Amino acid sequence: MNRPVKHSLTLRGHRTSVSLEEDFWQAFRAIARDRGQPINALAAEIDEARDFDTGLASAIRLFVLRHYRDGHG
Repeated sequence: MNRPVKHSLTLRGHRTSVSLEEDFWQAFRAIARDRGQPINALAAEIDEARDFDTGLASAIRLFVLRHYRDGHG
């Protein structure tokens, strides 16, 4: 597995950095593209739905995992 890569996202007008492995970034971008929405919009949805004790990077990884596990990809 490759090392996490940090990218900036804008969530509701605020910039934040998220570190994910490149495989997760690629999958996350593909899911957003397939849904016809910008990656920032999908990240904002995930951010709003996550528990307070779950970091955004972990929430994105879990979203990607569930997406493919549930047969959407």
